[in-house]
Amino acid sequence: MSEARKKVTLPYLFEKVEQGEPITWLTCYDFPTANLQEQAGIEMILVGDSLGMTMLGYDSTLPVKMDDMIRHASAVRRGAPNVFLVGDMPYMSYQPSNELAVLNAGRFMAEAGCDAIKLEGGAAMAPRIKAITDAGIPAIGHLGLTPQSVAALGGFKVQGKSADLAKIIADDARILEEAGAFAILLELVPDRLCKLITERAENCIIMGLGSGPHAHGQLLIYHDMFGLYPKFKPKMAKVFGNAGEVILNGLKGYCEEVKGKVFPARENWFGMPDEEFESLRKLLK
Repeated sequence: MSEARKKVTLPYLFEKVEQGEPITWLTCYDFPTANLQEQAGIEMILVGDSLGMTMLGYDSTLPVKMDDMIRHASAVRRGAPNVFLVGDMPYMSYQPSNELAVLNAGRFMAEAGCDAIKLEGGAAMAPRIKAITDAGIPAIGHLGLTPQSVAALGGFKVQGKSADLAKIIADDARILEEAGAFAILLELVPDRLCKLITERAENCIIMGLGSGPHAHGQLLIYHDMFGLYPKFKPKMAKVFGNAGEVILNGLKGYCEEVKGKVFPARENWFGMPDEEFESLRKLLK
C-alpha cells in the first residue's frame, strides 16, 4: 500500500468533476480485495448489497441485512483506509421511515467508518435523502435499474428507453439532487439519458453503471470484471482479467497434485532434528 496516498474526500471528488477527470468506483466486500484496490488507486469503493449475490450466493439482494453490510464494510475499510467508502443501504433498512433510515445510515458511519451511504429509489425516497443529509451524513441516490425493486421493474434490463420513462428518471435525478444527494448512480439507462442528466446536474456527481461514457465517473461490480460470478455475465461489464479461470485452474492443479502425491513437496513441510526425534521415540516408549 502506498503510504503517500492521501485520503479521498468529497472536495477532491468535486474537484475531479470540475477538471473533467473521470472518477473510478468499484464494489468490494473483503479486506484483501480492498487492499488491492487501495494499491491500484481506486478512488471510491461501494460495499454493495450485491454481496448478497456475489458473496453469499442468494438470487437477489433482498435477504441482505444491516449486520451483513456492517461486517463487510468494516473489513473493506481496514483494507482501504484512504478510499472514499460508500455503504449500500440494504432492503428495508431505510424504506419504512426517516428515523430508521438515519439510524442505519449512522451505523455505516460509526461502526464501519464509511464516508457516505447509498440508497435506491426516486422521488419517493427524497425525504429519506433529506433526513440523512440533514443528520450530517453524505448520501448518494440510485436510479435506473434498482436491484431491490427488480421484480417491479420486470427484471434486470435497461430502464428509461421511452421518452416518458426517461423523463421520470431525469425528474427523479433533479428531485434527489434538491433533497441533498451529492451524487447519483445511474444504472442501466440509455447513454443519451445519462448524458442529459449529467449535463443538467448543478451540484451533484453523476456516476454510471452500464450507462455509457458521459457520466462523471464509472462503477463496476468487482466480481463481474474478473470473471468471479458464475451465474451470469452482464453485457455492461468488461472482463479486465479472468481471475476466475486462473483460480479454477489452480484448484484443479491442487487436486491433481495431492491425488498424485506430488504435493506437498520437500519445500512445503518442516523437519525435526534427528536427535530430537530419537529423544521423542524414547519418551514415547
